[in-house]
Order: sequence, then structure tokens, then C-alpha cells
Amino acid sequence: MGELLDRMEPLLARMPAVRAPEGHVHFKNKLIWTLAILLLYFVLTNIPVFGLAPDSMDIFQFYRALLAGESGSILHVGIGPIVTASIVLQLLKGADLIPLDTSDARGQVMYMGLQKILILVMIVLQAAPNLVGGFLQPDPAIAAAFFGDSLSAVSFLIFIQICLGGVLIFFMDEVVTKWGIGSGVGLFIVAGVSQGIINGFFNWTPVTDPYPVGFFPRLFAIIFEGGNFLQYFTPDIIALITTVIIFLVIVYVESTRIEIPLAHANVRGSRAKFPVKLIYASVLPMILVRVLQANVQIFGMFLSSMGITIFGRFDGTQPLDGIMYFLAPINNPQDWMWWMSDLGHAPWEVLLRLGIDVTIMVVGGAIFALFWVKTAGLDSKHVARQIQNSGMHIPGYRRNPQVLERYLDRYIPRVTVIGGVFVGLLSVAANLFGVIGAVGGTGLLLAVSIVYRMYEQIASEQIMEMYPFMRPFFGKE
Repeated sequence: MGELLDRMEPLLARMPAVRAPEGHVHFKNKLIWTLAILLLYFVLTNIPVFGLAPDSMDIFQFYRALLAGESGSILHVGIGPIVTASIVLQLLKGADLIPLDTSDARGQVMYMGLQKILILVMIVLQAAPNLVGGFLQPDPAIAAAFFGDSLSAVSFLIFIQICLGGVLIFFMDEVVTKWGIGSGVGLFIVAGVSQGIINGFFNWTPVTDPYPVGFFPRLFAIIFEGGNFLQYFTPDIIALITTVIIFLVIVYVESTRIEIPLAHANVRGSRAKFPVKLIYASVLPMILVRVLQANVQIFGMFLSSMGITIFGRFDGTQPLDGIMYFLAPINNPQDWMWWMSDLGHAPWEVLLRLGIDVTIMVVGGAIFALFWVKTAGLDSKHVARQIQNSGMHIPGYRRNPQVLERYLDRYIPRVTVIGGVFVGLLSVAANLFGVIGAVGGTGLLLAVSIVYRMYEQIASEQIMEMYPFMRPFFGKE
């Protein structure tokens, strides 16, 4: 693998990229770039794919809050290719199959180049099954008007548009990462979840019964029309309570940390603390777990659409039986409350599916949290080097990176695993009881945590604006 990467180095080094800033980017400029990309994102999600039939199916329906984008728009695949490529790279790097040292400039360039190639591959691999499997249908009227009744030509045009949208969202993510606040992936998830929550509170459209689906319109309609409150509004009350609990728990847990005391070597009396949060790896590794589940389900849907039902049959995007049913995540209360409605499965099958989902989220959350910490440079070795370069040290210990690394090893790996397990359990619990809006418990959990982290980053940016000498401690030049 190392020899192959060496041969690919010229290609990897020349992959198109957003130019990184040469110096410090002022906070106001970062805010402008972030808002501009957010506005562009909303514009693109409202541009429909030309030639797409109205009866097309969204195979990302249950994962839309995680994948961002918009069904039927030019951003149909959302951040799926970016996250899937990250999964593949983290697994390969975690297994030491990619001998790259991302701590040096050459390793970083090759890693980013390899990631871009994988993203392009994943864009194609996620766009093609939508068309080959018949989920995205070409519009016969467009084919008759512009392409001489050639549905294949319209399908190819749809494929090109979706691939173009995948490339655009990747570069938008890179712009936010280099010039803005936070990451584009997090920004797009928050944007999509926010839309879903607002829709969940104020949507006036009825769906499965005579009353609106939105929380407040539904409440007013049931009260004024004298409807059965317990029958029609109990799930909404539970969803509201779950939403509030998830919000409060995430805010509390994000503020729970172990603080390691630091002292400045050259400034006498100067003290600081390095926080090791309970959710040290953030909740972003949870995206990797859910997207991995999504890819497995999409693979099953594709095979089922081709008549291959060895892994299970599907009714639209819903698995009916086979191994795909048991590997499918629990998305809402209707997926497991067998006493409320007929699920078509015995209680033991539902409980087995629930147990598998919990196991995947707990084990996967811990594993991907460890991979994420290592890849993102948040492990003990990189943090020790960062603290050393900032001129700080732990009082009472020698100023040696190896000593500092051993000290950090007492906390970082253990806290990373505990945080990954906790977030996995919280994600499953949120999905079990449902939340306001069609965003899913995992989507809400991600959005709240991402917003909290963005708030902290904005605070650190303002500190660096006021005290430029603090930039090395935050890893900034």
C-alpha cells in the first residue's frame, strides 16, 4: 500500500482544493464566509433536478437529517459521500493499511488527496444506484419534449446533476472548514435539522389523520374541534418531552469535563486548563455509525429492486424481512411499539432488532470515536505536542512531550470510549420515543451538540482576536 501511495503522490498532490488562508482570518470574515455558504446551501437545496419524475423515491428518507441535502434537489446525496469516504479512510488508517503520518505536511496533502478521490468515487456509487435501482425515475414528458423519448438520456442527465451537486457540497464544506466557523458538514446538518424542527412545530398539513402534523396547529385543531386529546396528541407530547430532555442532556454533558492544569513556562504565574470533555470526540463519529447503517440498507434496497431478496425484501424504503430488517435502525416509536399497532413481526423479532441497534450504536460509537480522535489529531500524542508548542506544561512534571503524553493517556482514551458509548445510547433512546419534526433522535442530538461546539468555537475566536498570543494554544497561527 505504501508503494502504491508513493506512485499516486503526484496525482494526490494535484487534486483540486480550496486555497487555504495564508494568515489569520478575522472573525468577521469567517462569519461572512459561513453565512454565505449557508445561504448558497439553502439556494441549492431548492433547485430541483431537471428531468426527475414526481413519483421518484428518496432512499435516504430515514437518514435525511444526517445526510443533509434535500430530496429531489441538486444536493440529493447531501454529505453522504463525504462521510462514507471518511469511514473508509478511518477504517483503513485505523488498521494501519494506509502508512501516512498526518502530523507532517506531506502526509496531510496525501491524506486529503486520497480523501477527495474516495469522495468522487462515493458520489458516483451513491448516485448510480438511485437510477439503476429505479428509485429516481426520469420524467417521460421531459424525454418526449427534449430527448426524443429517450428515458436513458434523461437518466444520464439526472445522474450528472446529482454528481455535480455532490462535488459542490464537498467544496462548500472545504470553504467553511478553511475560511469559516466549524465545518461544513456540521453546518449543513444543523441547517437541515433546524428546518425539520420548525416544520415539526408549525406545519399545517394533515398526513395520517384529519389534524395538522405540526405541534401547535395540531394542538389548536384538536382543542377547537373537540378531538380525542389522548388518542391524537399523546405522541406529540412525548416527542416534545424527549426533544427538551435531549437538548438539556447534551448541553449538560457538553459542559462536563476533566480539567488538566497547565502553567506557562515563560510567563510566571500564568495558569490555564486543558479540558477533556465527556463527549471528547464530539458527536460527529455518530454520523459515521448511522451512515454506515444507511449504506447497508441502501445496498439491500438496491438488491431488492433488482429482484435479489436473499438479504430481505423492501416495501419502498422499509425493510420487511431478512437480515436487513434486523440490521435496520429504530427510527421512531412506530418501529418498535408492537402493542400500539401491528408491525408484522413477533415481539421477539422487534426486541432482537432493538438489541442489535443498541449494540451497533454502542460498539460503533466507541470504535469510531477512537478513530476520530486519532485522525483529527485529538489523541494524547498530538495534544501533548500542541501543548508543548504553546509553551505550556503541567506543573510538577518535566517539560517533555513523552511525559505529557503519558499523563494525558490516563484520561483521553478512557473518556473517548465512555463518551462514544454514552452518545450511542442517547441516540437510540431519542429514536425510541421520537422528537419534534422528521429529524430523528440522532439528528437532533447531532444538531444540539454541533451548535454548542460552534458557540464554544466562536468564543475562542473572540478570545484570539483580543489576545493574539493565545493563537498557538488553540492550534492557530
